Amino acid sequence: MTETLHHTAEGSPTAPPLLLGPSLGTSLALWDRVAPELSVAHRVVRWDLPGHGGSAAGLIAAGATVADLADLVLALADDLGIERFGYAGVSLGGAVGLHLAVHHPDRVGRLAVLCSSAHFGGSRAWEERAALVRKEGTAGVADTAPARWFTPAFRDERLVRDNRDADPEAYAACCDALAAFDLRDRLGEIRVPTLLVAGRDDPATPPAHLREIADAVPGAELAELSRASHLAVAERPEAVVGLLRTHFGAGARRGMEVRRQVLGDAHVDRAQARQTPFTAGFQDFISRYAWGEIWTDETLTRRERSMVTMTALVAHGHLDELAMHVRAALRNGLTPDEIGAVLQQCAVYVGVPAANSAFAAAQRVLADEGIG
Repeated sequence: MTETLHHTAEGSPTAPPLLLGPSLGTSLALWDRVAPELSVAHRVVRWDLPGHGGSAAGLIAAGATVADLADLVLALADDLGIERFGYAGVSLGGAVGLHLAVHHPDRVGRLAVLCSSAHFGGSRAWEERAALVRKEGTAGVADTAPARWFTPAFRDERLVRDNRDADPEAYAACCDALAAFDLRDRLGEIRVPTLLVAGRDDPATPPAHLREIADAVPGAELAELSRASHLAVAERPEAVVGLLRTHFGAGARRGMEVRRQVLGDAHVDRAQARQTPFTAGFQDFISRYAWGEIWTDETLTRRERSMVTMTALVAHGHLDELAMHVRAALRNGLTPDEIGAVLQQCAVYVGVPAANSAFAAAQRVLADEGIG
């Protein structure tokens, strides 16, 4: 079996996959304060660059390109059985995302590029850094990294240590990849929904680099974070979580689709019409969590979910909700006899009075639907 990039996976295996790419000199620890939040709704896979964190240095060699790194990411996705995925990457990890979106658009569903660029200022500086690291190791670049990575008020010692511990040859090969990278003339080909995130105080990839991408990629969105430098994902994790959750939040969009399929347009339209600023947050929560995460999980069929839901509603005496879900059960393919069987089961395990009230509520629904 071919060795793949070291990675960690969080979240449900059945959730939409989201791959997170690191910046040069860091490990997957870069995402420590973001990945757990995203894993609530996604199968989050973080990976290490070759020679960084737990990835083998031999996965990359001198003269490497961003395309080589992208191929390693695709090999990892293949190994995990992931065909199409969302992707977010920082700096070099963001360049990998841009390459994937241009050259492998069938694999990337949505893209976020953080503190990165379609080019990295030309080759000379990267060639010089690669030569320095090959000669003296990574200690020197690790000592100067905080000034590039963080604002003066912030520092993450774990990330600085990861930089110092990176394999020099693999680090230098990643510098080779950055030196050769320039995708500016291909940005207009990107068709996936794209979010760009810039750190306002980033000296490595200033906001102008992200604006350049946003201007070229059709429909791209750009966000600039104050009090953030190059590793904004570590320095402003709450803000990054909010941006990524919104961008990759297929749960809310998919949840509304499923909600309409199960409950019907008329019911959802009435609920939306009654929505106020006071209830908007709750409605969003229901769409994202109940309908976008639970009802979209294919472990149970919708028929089975209807049976479980009706049982729970009978047990707690929520008859108005039960009536709504009897209608939903009919839409999900249950027959009146099957609904009756569920309520009879409730009579045994929940109680006869509760089932009696449930039968009355269900009978009214069936009558309204013209079912005898």
